[in-house]
Amino acid sequence: MSAAGEGRWELGRDDARYPAALLDLERPPEVLYGRGDPEALAGPCVSVVGARRATPYGLAVAEMAARVAAECGVTVVSGGAMGCDRAAGLAALRARGRTVVVSGCGADLTYPAASADLFDAALAAGGAVVSLERWGQGPRRWAFPKRNAVIAALSEVLVVTEAGLRSGTMSTAEAAAALGRTVYAVPGSIFSPGSAGTNLLIAEGARVIPDERALEVSLALDYGVARFATGGREGGEGPVAAALIASPARPDELAERLNESVLTVLRTLSDYEARGIVERLPDGRYSPTRALLLGHNGGPRT
Repeated sequence: MSAAGEGRWELGRDDARYPAALLDLERPPEVLYGRGDPEALAGPCVSVVGARRATPYGLAVAEMAARVAAECGVTVVSGGAMGCDRAAGLAALRARGRTVVVSGCGADLTYPAASADLFDAALAAGGAVVSLERWGQGPRRWAFPKRNAVIAALSEVLVVTEAGLRSGTMSTAEAAAALGRTVYAVPGSIFSPGSAGTNLLIAEGARVIPDERALEVSLALDYGVARFATGGREGGEGPVAAALIASPARPDELAERLNESVLTVLRTLSDYEARGIVERLPDGRYSPTRALLLGHNGGPRT
C-alpha cells in the first residue's frame, strides 16, 4: 500500500547529499530514492538487524542495541521488517533518536504493512525511508539482497541481534564483512536455532557483545561518542526467572535444573505469566518476556 506523506527526493551520485558510504559497494546505486530528511544519512549510523521471526530474547536485544545507539546520538538503520528490525527502529525513536528504514520496495510504499507505525514514526521524527527501487515498485525477492547490502554499507558498524544460519540477516553480515565494516554479534543459547548465526559470527571473529555495558563501550570507541543516559535490566530475579533468562525451558526441565517439584515451578510460572514476566512458547517452553529482559518490571524476586 502507498505510504502517506510528501517530501520525496532522489539523490544521484553527483548530489552532495548522496551517502559517500554507498560508494564502497561494488555497484553503487545510481539513484537513491527516499522520503523524509536526507540529512539523516549524513550523521554517524549504526545498522541493527535480526530475525523476522524473533524470540522475545532477540526482540529485547534489538531494542537494547537501538536504545543505546540512540542515546549515544547515533542514527539507527534497519530494514523495517517485522521482528528485530521493527523493534530496533521503534526503540530508537522511543529513546528520542533517529532511524532510517532501508526498504526493499519503492520508498513510497509501506512494506510490510504491519510496520506502518515504524515508517510513519521514522518520518515524523526526522528520519528517512530510502530505497534503491523506483517509486511504486512492489516487493520482489531479488531486491532484498541489494537492500541488505545497502544496510551494511550505510554504517560503520553492523549489530546482529539474532540470526539463523541461513537468513537475510546473515547475508547482511556477510556484506558488512566484505565491505570492511565492523560486525558486532550478541551471543545466544547454543540450543537455539535463532542464535546459531550470531554464535557462528562470533566464532568467525565478530566482536562479541555480552551485555549492554559492552555495547556502550564499543560504540564509544568506534564512534567517539558518549552516552547521555543509562539503563538496563536490574538484578534480583528469582531462580526460575534467572534460569529462563539463561535459556527458555519446559517446566519439567526447570524443576530438574532447580531441584524443585514440577508443581512448585508450574505455580511460579503461572504467577509470572499473569504478571507479564514470562510467556509460553508454541513448543511448550517458557521464555522471559521483553519486559523482564529489559528491566521494565524491576525483576521478580519470588
